[in-house]
Amino acid sequence: MLEPKVWQLTAGSAVLGLMIAAGAVAMAGPWDSGQRKAERDWAAAQGRTGGAHHPSGHPGKPAPAPSAAGVLDELAAPVESLSAPADLPADLKKTLGPLLGSPDLGPAPAASVVDVATGEQLFGERADRPMTPASTVKIATAVAALSALGPDHRIPTTVVTADVEGKGDDKGGEGRNQSDNESGDDKGDDKGDDGPTEITLVGGGDATLDRKGLRALAEDTARELRDRGVHEVTVRFDVSLYSGPREHPIGPNDNIAPVTALMTGQGRLDDSARDSFGGPAPRSGDPAGDAADVFAELLRERGLKTSKPPALGKAPKDADRLAVTYSRPVSALVERMLTNSDNDIAESLVRQTAVKAGRPASFAGAQQAVQAELKEQKLPVGGALLRDGSGLNRHDRITTGLLTALLARAADPDRPELRPVLTGLPVAGFSGTLQGRYADADAITGSGLIRAKTGTLTGVNSLAGTVVGPGGRLLAFAFLAEKAPTPDTAQRALDHLSAELVS
Repeated sequence: MLEPKVWQLTAGSAVLGLMIAAGAVAMAGPWDSGQRKAERDWAAAQGRTGGAHHPSGHPGKPAPAPSAAGVLDELAAPVESLSAPADLPADLKKTLGPLLGSPDLGPAPAASVVDVATGEQLFGERADRPMTPASTVKIATAVAALSALGPDHRIPTTVVTADVEGKGDDKGGEGRNQSDNESGDDKGDDKGDDGPTEITLVGGGDATLDRKGLRALAEDTARELRDRGVHEVTVRFDVSLYSGPREHPIGPNDNIAPVTALMTGQGRLDDSARDSFGGPAPRSGDPAGDAADVFAELLRERGLKTSKPPALGKAPKDADRLAVTYSRPVSALVERMLTNSDNDIAESLVRQTAVKAGRPASFAGAQQAVQAELKEQKLPVGGALLRDGSGLNRHDRITTGLLTALLARAADPDRPELRPVLTGLPVAGFSGTLQGRYADADAITGSGLIRAKTGTLTGVNSLAGTVVGPGGRLLAFAFLAEKAPTPDTAQRALDHLSAELVS
């Protein structure tokens, strides 16, 4: 249950669900170089007046949604109606109960529907039962990261050196593997005043680092080294920010790379790294080493010699920073993670939360940090078990009551830093993991009006999000199903359930 606090939403609360109906339809998609146009560029340009805009430049695309006042006029819902009781069926159990009982959702699905403005639970079925959430756990990941780090935090990737004068005294890095250390190539190469300068590429945990970012980092590094009279380097790479196992408990998998503090293109071995919408792809077994190889290659393209292949090693404590590149803000990372259900970003964000809390940046440390952060926010975490940030772990447990509480908290006007949790949710029928859903006759009414995070594992299907119901009230809902016979029929059943909240 939510704590007894009444959240009075402004007119923007009603717009939140409605503005996507037109704005998100533009088939160019809601992304522009990794940032959502509607929620950042347009809001800044319009002085936070509300509404949405997705410029596409293509004739025939739907017009942008009007601002808050215009939407409310169209609905014939005056602003003062936002504080009135939701105009919903007197007993949602009669509406949702039979649908929740569908065999397509397994023997005992759970549900929660909350009126965000009042915190009142309008419908609940096994809402306090911890169940496997699959990727809907990313909502908890998002709230914890935004709350702990702030929406403007950026993750750094740096290059440092202790050889300030360009004198390459070899610091004896650990080497990429045992064979690196045991080879005789090190002898004499990095010694003496005229030897190569040792530099270290230090991973900060940016799962979205790409070749473009590495190229800019290499350019700045090469310029700084040339200014110091350095023309030859030995490259090390430092991934010591993270600890514990690199492999997710599911093992090698196309849905996630080994979790390391340094990677480029999310460790993808195909061209899908160029697509900001990601998806499954073959993954490298050594994303950090591959990123270091790319960095060394980019340095050579800029006229620097490298004395040997990059090797694993920890940056010296007295290192001097040569260059740095930063990720997009956490707000943009959260939006991208939720829209595309990006597992690599999710695991990065929970480790950033752990680092902020002073805990080990490992699976175990991240679990402790996220649960502690949610508890600090007085959210109903009883029974929750968050073994990872992505939801790939089948041992994760969460309740529908916690999911709707997280969504309601993100809509709290006193917590604007959490708003990317809502703006990042996929739009029914139009974007992210909901792009191909809500097409059936019994769910089409939800198309364009529902924003929700999906979750799918074998036998597990979930959906949690927001919708503006009759009367212009913002509702938060969550449905969890286990032992579902087939994913396709389970997804259609979940779509039908949520669509019933529209009408």
